Amino acid sequence: MPPKNLAKLKKTTVEQPVARGLAAKAARPPLVRMMRIHEALTGEKYPNCSTMARDLEVTTKTIQRDIEFMRDQLALPIEYEPVERGYYYAASVAQFPMVTVSQGELVALLVAQKAVEQYKGTPFERPLNAAFDKLVSSLGEEENISLHELSEAVSFRTTGVPHGQIATFEVLADAVMKHQRVEFDYISMTAKTSERRSVEPYHLPCIGNQWYLIGFDRNRNGIRTFALPRIQGARNLGRTFEKPEDFSVADMLEGSFSAFQAGKTETVRLSFTQAVARLVEERQWHKSQKIRTMPGGRLELSMKVGIAPDLIAWVLGWGGEVEVLDPLSLREKVRKTGQEIAGKNS
Repeated sequence: MPPKNLAKLKKTTVEQPVARGLAAKAARPPLVRMMRIHEALTGEKYPNCSTMARDLEVTTKTIQRDIEFMRDQLALPIEYEPVERGYYYAASVAQFPMVTVSQGELVALLVAQKAVEQYKGTPFERPLNAAFDKLVSSLGEEENISLHELSEAVSFRTTGVPHGQIATFEVLADAVMKHQRVEFDYISMTAKTSERRSVEPYHLPCIGNQWYLIGFDRNRNGIRTFALPRIQGARNLGRTFEKPEDFSVADMLEGSFSAFQAGKTETVRLSFTQAVARLVEERQWHKSQKIRTMPGGRLELSMKVGIAPDLIAWVLGWGGEVEVLDPLSLREKVRKTGQEIAGKNS
């Protein structure tokens, strides 16, 4: 029989979560329970699942899972004594193990927590929050305080799925995961009225804080990208399809400036004035971009992308501070759109 006079350890306290959104519950119950179990195991009695479940107001199965986690995942020397009908530490435990992370890892954890906000209102929100809470619950007091300090010092301005689009997102996400065909009304950027589309949904990317659906458009007989805000009346037809094995989101978006495909890629050359040169230089607009400083403080940006509406809109957003050097097709589209804008605002 093991000795009962195991050294008592200093009681460890767990502070309430201090960073907003770090945990939905007041005191991270799973960790609190395990800390209480740890305290009981360092005492002079042999606690069992029934007594601890009663004290902690949970089920015996919950206590059993906690003990298994502490023994198997935290490597604590917990053993069961049949004679005493309870658990004990078979070796001295200096302290309850906590996760120690570096400052860089804390920053990464904070970024992950902020990224969860983009999925607010979607089917992914609950499991993502649960996973994040589990990560945070394993931090020690010092790391928790540091995470709070970082949360106060750093912020991310992100947008989730607008409330009006949540129902649409849920239908599409369910169809993507089940490989089932959907139908919806869609109005393109250039159309005046919507059209009914039958689509085999492949993927839901979030690009530039905007959600899109990528799938095989049976009406157009090809893979298309649809902006979520322009999808109305989406419904799952329940008809299963097989996604092509060679489909790759990365390959499909390889030559896209943002989210939309535009056929072949071309070398786009843009000349920016000195007034905005530094702003352009500070950002990574596309992985293929190359930047060259020109005389007079101007800056030339070149990249290999397809000529799609999102690229044209981005160029127009710079107003008179940008000139399209190549290709001529992009220059003409920007010129024509600019004239239309000027005509409507004259």
